[in-house]
Amino acid sequence: MSGGQERGWFDEIAAWLGPTYWAPNTGRVMAFPKGTEQEVEFLVGALALGRGARVLDVGCGPGRHALALARRGMEVVGVDRSPVFVALARDAAAAEAVTATFVQLDVRELAYDGEFDAAICLCQGGFGLLGGRDEPDVFGRIARAIVPGGRLALTACSSAFAVRFLEDGETYDVATGVLHERTTARDGDGVERDFDLWTTCCTPRELELLARGAGLDVDAVHGVGPGRYAACSPSLEHPELLLLASCSGPPHFTWGQRDL
Repeated sequence: MSGGQERGWFDEIAAWLGPTYWAPNTGRVMAFPKGTEQEVEFLVGALALGRGARVLDVGCGPGRHALALARRGMEVVGVDRSPVFVALARDAAAAEAVTATFVQLDVRELAYDGEFDAAICLCQGGFGLLGGRDEPDVFGRIARAIVPGGRLALTACSSAFAVRFLEDGETYDVATGVLHERTTARDGDGVERDFDLWTTCCTPRELELLARGAGLDVDAVHGVGPGRYAACSPSLEHPELLLLASCSGPPHFTWGQRDL
């Protein structure tokens, strides 16, 4: 791992935030989850998803995207390594009686094989926290989970945006594309605590190469922001990139291949 972070470093932050990360029907939410419905509405169209589609949510967090898809009649499986987030997602699914299953799993151990019509990996939860080295292997694992003809939507922080708007106290590792910053998180009791964040950033070309290396066909790379998903060419003003890709056949796994 680059920059000194340990594997699973985000677990402590997830445990501290708990339901304050995303608490449905309350005012206790971080700003970016408020764009969930807009993001899902765009993805349903972009991925041609319909009722009964089987969708994998990689790095699902407390399940906000997975539950929104399940409400639309899809069968969703969400995976996340945080036991706190998985418990929150399961409780929410049970309360709504929707078809969504949540599994505690590190994305580096993902081992599904041609089981899903589509996969989503959004808001850096399962891809942008890997440290700049494990991304090719994880990308291949995500691709392998999709059936031929299936679709993928994946977001990553934009390297261009991160460097352009680098703030005091932040550092950007050019070798790995990892942005290191400090943030203050507030728990359910309003107690604040400072944490380190390491987020892997990408260029559009890097995302395209990762997708092709995993045997996927690249449909588009859009410039987006939280709650602002649209078919836009990437620019210096877009904090995130949204890759849309499709699986025309069995993945080739030319990078980072492992026996599963």
